[in-house]
Amino acid sequence: MTCYKTLAEPIHSEIEIKKSRFIGCIEPIHSHAAGLERVAELWRQHPEARHICYAMLVAGQVRQSDDGEPSGTAARPILNVLQHKGLDYVLATVVRYFGGIKLGAGGLVRAYSQAISEPLQQVEYVEVKPQAQAQIRFEHAHEALVRRLAEQAGLALEVEYQQQVLATLQGEAEPLEQCLHQLKEQTRGELELLNTNTDVGA
Repeated sequence: MTCYKTLAEPIHSEIEIKKSRFIGCIEPIHSHAAGLERVAELWRQHPEARHICYAMLVAGQVRQSDDGEPSGTAARPILNVLQHKGLDYVLATVVRYFGGIKLGAGGLVRAYSQAISEPLQQVEYVEVKPQAQAQIRFEHAHEALVRRLAEQAGLALEVEYQQQVLATLQGEAEPLEQCLHQLKEQTRGELELLNTNTDVGA
């Protein structure tokens, strides 16, 4: 998994178009489940809202809802803004309070796009480098090699001495993967990969 761009913190905005209020919120999330829980929380906060439309991206995978608005007039414009900005691990929601005047399909597309695009003009972005962890086992003779390659890759290393050496490597996912590849080559396969875990602390 490569690095991705998301928001440093949630950001909100509110616009009014023909007496309808559109409350936009964009925030970082770590899973679709967390995003859905946030949408449920918004309903608890805005029980009188007519619609709460959203789009979320997690590892490039999309979940979205027009929540009763005409198909393609709410979630798709929201998603288009997120994708245009190159964002991931992010949830964008728009709470709509209906003002009594219908906007038409084109008006809805513009309103939902604006509710998300305006706050993103002044937001602080962060680039996240996914973390990973791996546990390996090897002969004592390879310990110096493991320590050297782990240090070169900028990885944290914890070692436990048994009949063989049990080591845990942790750090950025890409350098960790490269380090494991080098270790397998340079130990000629005399290294056992016990388990790996990606997105540790990401």
